[in-house]
Amino acid sequence: MTAECAECARGLDHCHGALVVHGDGGVECTAPDCDDIDPARHRMVMDCAGILPGCCVADTAVLVAS
Repeated sequence: MTAECAECARGLDHCHGALVVHGDGGVECTAPDCDDIDPARHRMVMDCAGILPGCCVADTAVLVAS
């Protein structure tokens, strides 16, 4: 038996990946086949500094110094 997510079962447009937001405002999805980075399509939206060690450290330092 395979479990289907609720969005798939209802035929909703969505992504199974997580949307990662970078300090410079750029975004990317963890799903390699995702072609729409609209936050509404993603269950998980997270700050890169919280999940990727060293990611956006320079951006964060600039924001703190400002």
